[in-house]
Amino acid sequence: MASPMRSLLSDPDRYLQSFRLFLEKSTEHQSMREFMERQLPDVIASVGNEKSTINVLSVGGGAGEMDLLILSKVQARYPGVTINNEVIEPSADQISKYKERVAQTSNLGNVKFTWHKETAYEYESRMKAEKKSKKWDFIHMIQMLYYVKDVPATVRYFHSLLESQGKLLIILVSGKSGWETLWKKYGSSFPLDDLCSYVSSGDLPKILDSAGLKYQLYELPSHMDITSCFIEGDKDGELLLDFLTETVEFSKTAPPELKCQLMEELRKPGCSENRDGKVLFNNNLGVIVIEP
Repeated sequence: MASPMRSLLSDPDRYLQSFRLFLEKSTEHQSMREFMERQLPDVIASVGNEKSTINVLSVGGGAGEMDLLILSKVQARYPGVTINNEVIEPSADQISKYKERVAQTSNLGNVKFTWHKETAYEYESRMKAEKKSKKWDFIHMIQMLYYVKDVPATVRYFHSLLESQGKLLIILVSGKSGWETLWKKYGSSFPLDDLCSYVSSGDLPKILDSAGLKYQLYELPSHMDITSCFIEGDKDGELLLDFLTETVEFSKTAPPELKCQLMEELRKPGCSENRDGKVLFNNNLGVIVIEP
């Protein structure tokens, strides 16, 4: 009998709802912000040396929250220099939120924005068809490699677009996070469709080493409060479970045995810790900065 479980990506509205709740319940963006404040200035210290225009490519830019923080750091390092910021993002909803955010942000006078409503693969195919190979000073791919079919090929392609001083920044869930534990044990039980793959920062060194690329790794501590997942019938808890398992209505459609095992797993030290009466899921992130 076919399983009633459906991939969360097959229901874009519910996916967006669960994703927003995830951001609200986790320290994901705080962790990234801290990295952008503390480490990013060193990462971009030489990407725009002696340039009158700095080209930045955002792959999977989403609603632009992190993009604008990155741009502010580039502006601070290279005051007054023109920045050409191009964004690859397949979701029209996210692009319109990004445009709203830009409209509400001051000090962007020297930044030129271009949005491409397409996936990373569509962008690559279009560039190859048009025989274009534009070079970039800084490329970033934040939490997007899960949505490409061929991770090594995608990383190699965008790395090939770097200028001689350029940098490629990738952020993914850490190989030491609760996500890794969950995926290794239960990934094959979830209704993952072709749109998504389980990849963590733990998978990247092998890919980069075999391509002979130089890189630096950073680990960013982060957690997500999943206490509500253990309250039967709690709406937020159900949405977070959907996000954790990439499954629409997981608590209602999963076989009882799978649900029971997963709920137990989520409480274990490999996934979470108990602190002040809360269950905090290990949402650590890995940052990889790749040299040209």
